[in-house]
Amino acid sequence: MTDAEQSYDVIVLGAGSTGENVADIVVRGGLSAVLVESELVGGECSYWACMPSKALLRGSEVLGQARAVAGAAAAVTGEQDVAATLDRRDGFTSHWDDAGQVEWVEGAGIALVRGHARLAGEKRVVVTTDDGAERVLTARYAVAVCTGSRAAVPPVDGLADVRPWTPREGTSAKEAPGRLLVLGGGYVGCEMATAWQQLGAQVTLLQRGDRLLPHLEPAAGEAVLASLRELGVDVRLGTDVDAARRDGDEVVLSGSTGEFRGDEVLVAAGRAANTDDVGVDTVGLTPGEYLDVDDSLQVSGTTWLYGVGDVNGRAQLTHMGKYQARQAGAAIVARARGEQVDLADWSPFVATADHRATPSVVFTSPQVAAVGLTAAQAADAGLPHRVVEYPIGSVAGAAVFADGYSGTAIAVVDTDREVLLGVTFVGEGVAELLHSATIAVVGEVPISRLWHAVPSYPTISEIWLRLLETYRG
Repeated sequence: MTDAEQSYDVIVLGAGSTGENVADIVVRGGLSAVLVESELVGGECSYWACMPSKALLRGSEVLGQARAVAGAAAAVTGEQDVAATLDRRDGFTSHWDDAGQVEWVEGAGIALVRGHARLAGEKRVVVTTDDGAERVLTARYAVAVCTGSRAAVPPVDGLADVRPWTPREGTSAKEAPGRLLVLGGGYVGCEMATAWQQLGAQVTLLQRGDRLLPHLEPAAGEAVLASLRELGVDVRLGTDVDAARRDGDEVVLSGSTGEFRGDEVLVAAGRAANTDDVGVDTVGLTPGEYLDVDDSLQVSGTTWLYGVGDVNGRAQLTHMGKYQARQAGAAIVARARGEQVDLADWSPFVATADHRATPSVVFTSPQVAAVGLTAAQAADAGLPHRVVEYPIGSVAGAAVFADGYSGTAIAVVDTDREVLLGVTFVGEGVAELLHSATIAVVGEVPISRLWHAVPSYPTISEIWLRLLETYRG
């Protein structure tokens, strides 16, 4: 081994939240680990996704909640301070400085190498540093690819040439654009339309399909649609965009329903795997494709390579990436010790949550919190089921929370086993209800047992009692 070569038990490509957790788990298990990162340590969530986007939304959410309570509403005499909101957002991103994250990595006993990493055959990684030098790293046991995903730009003629915003620009912009076009009506599109409309932009949201949030219950998309329009967002459903161009300082999108003009366009139309330039071809895999993994996150056909988090395409959410990281890290440690890794359900080494119960929250107004199957997904799977709905505003806790509270709870019940297949909450503040639903779905808690989980009064959690009463009839 030369001076330019170093060996570790585990090499982790990508120092985002997923990679950090893989490295942390294996180091805690007694192995050595190195993180390789070409951008900011901490990754997408810390600087361009979860944290800044929620910081952008929070001020408007608080104001809306205050205005919904008589007495408190009278105290709201001004408008949101946009500059202060953006400053607070910048604080959550540490002003795009990763010194704090680096300090944590070093304190956890994890090595860090800056540069672009590429696989160069089995258990071998070549890192090109900013000054063009190369370092060779070799792994004794495993390499974990945690390079995540990036915003996908759809093949619309001219779109890539108009300098579109991706979610990175959407969460890090220094000021609100005068007019913002949002292409896509999923999680990111709806959240960013909500945020920037309330921070001073005139937003037009263009959705190809006939409803927003198409992978959730229809009631969720309908509620968010009504809210966006009430905020002043121009939402156009059933709108195909087939061309984009710049006309001076304007972005012009044209398609099936005409022409739309704005100062910026935010593309929120899905994600693509970051595997196109990490050397997967040197181990027989196809660049640009998501990594096919088993439930221990080991790449199919290998005994040493792992694909963890967004890079495998299974459940592209920060909390799911961290969960996968913990499971993969445990599996790596066990295999390094020569232990057998059991891939059976509920094993401590496998990630199966996305098979049955991926929780997610859309931080719009109202919030949408969902876990498990929708009614349509249960029907597609051929599962015997019944859908139970109840207006959240009818419970006392919701009435206390806000005057005129409006929301919906939807439960999908397996009628053979009488367990919950999925739960969706739509309403203000419902994100904090989600973990109870996740436990019920993951644990397959029988309805007869849930009946004895008594919700506190008066809280919005009383919705559980009303759902169960409605199911019992």
